[in-house]
Parts: sequence; C-alpha cells; structure tokens
Amino acid sequence: MHLVDSHCHLDFFDDDEKKAIIDRATHASLGEVVTIGTRLSNARQQIRITDYTTDHLSVWCTIGTHPEYVMDEPLCSVDRIVELTNHPKVIGIGETGLDYFYGKQEAFERQKESFENHIRASQQTGLPVCIHARDADDDIAKILKRETEKGGGFPFLIHCFTSSMKLAETVLDLGGYISISGIITFKKAQDLRDIVLHLPQDKILVETDSPYLAPVPFRGKQNEPAYVYQTAEFMAKLLAVDFETFKKQTTDNFHRLFKKASF
Repeated sequence: MHLVDSHCHLDFFDDDEKKAIIDRATHASLGEVVTIGTRLSNARQQIRITDYTTDHLSVWCTIGTHPEYVMDEPLCSVDRIVELTNHPKVIGIGETGLDYFYGKQEAFERQKESFENHIRASQQTGLPVCIHARDADDDIAKILKRETEKGGGFPFLIHCFTSSMKLAETVLDLGGYISISGIITFKKAQDLRDIVLHLPQDKILVETDSPYLAPVPFRGKQNEPAYVYQTAEFMAKLLAVDFETFKKQTTDNFHRLFKKASF
C-alpha cells in the first residue's frame, strides 16, 4: 500500500529538482502526490507539472488562488475555475480560504469573496476544495455553513490543520476532511496532537506542504513529498495503529475525497 502526499507545491522546485524529488518520493513508498495551485493565472503551468507522472507515481494538481495572493490576482470567477477543472489531471480546487495573519480588512474581504467563488465551483463540479485557514477560524466556519445552506454540501478539506477543536468539529459535521502536516512532529505541537487523537481516522489525510514545514528529523531543511513518510509514521504511532493499516486508511480517505484521482 502506498502513501499519498495530498498537498505539496512542486512549482517551487526547478525542473531538475522535480525529477529527483519524484524519484525520492517513489523510494519512500509514495504512489501519488498533489501539487497545489496558488494563483489561478498560473493554472496552465500547474497542470503541466502533472507530466512528471511516472509508471510508479501519479502527479495530480489543483487550481485556484491562495488567500495571500488575492490582491495580486484577478478575482477568481466561478466559470473560469470550472473551465480549468475539465483537465483530467485537475482533481481539486484551491488552495483557497482565509489568512488573517497578514494584510488589511480590504484584503480580508476579497479573500472571502474568492473563497466563496471556489466553493461555488466545487458545488458545480463535485471536486473538493483545499482550504487554507490561518487566524480565521470563525469566518471559515461561517462561510462553510452559509455556503452549504445556500448551495448544498460540497467536498472539502482543511489542509495543514493547526486550528481549534471547534473548527475541527464544524468541518466534521459538514462532512469535511482534515489534513495533517509535519507540524504534528514538532515539540510544541501538543495541542494539535491532542486534537488528532479525537479525529475519526476515516477523515484524516497526510501532507507535506513542501517545500515548507519539514517534519522531525528534517525540521529546518527544505521539505519534499518523500518526507510525508515520517509524518505518517509518527501519526500511526500517536494513534496506536499499525503503519500499514494507517497507510491504507489515509490512502483510502484520499480517494474517497479526491474521487477524480481514482480514474
């Protein structure tokens, strides 16, 4: 059973690095990686990265605009997002969401509008939304609930989860998933570990968010998809489950959420 890195940024690496990264990921028992879009204007370049797929490892992608870039990019229209998802390798929408750590109210309001458009594209296509949540738990929860009430349920996950148990409960109540990064291995991440212990295991994914947030023992180094192995191994021990069982569970969870990756 292989592992999946459900969230990485292969566009941050040059072409020579990408090939070596895919080779190392394959040796680390990965079978799939998802490179995540951060600017809709770069969607075509993101899609081309999926050409690094090999006989042993599939490279998928998502398309969207990260909340940090909404002031630099044209506002994502629902129609444009939907159009770009027609490509067979585009299996999700985002990364979108809210980030209140930086910026001003003007940016936050545009983030909300962009987030809502990504969700509406998900409601039209059935593709999952990859959500970034930073210092914005209450508004994330409000938008998830409001858009579900207005347009119906939609598949989604909160990636690189570091939020509160309250948001986790809202996510689970709405049928969402939660993806865990190498942060869980950090010494000061006990609050996150406590939350993970209360999550249903059929709602958990694993990711690297590379090139950021390398897990222990690589913390401080450049992260890459192969290192999802260390995060998954750590989580299996935390949850007191067999590693092979955990690999199968998280891979099954990935395919249940990212249904297009199954074809």
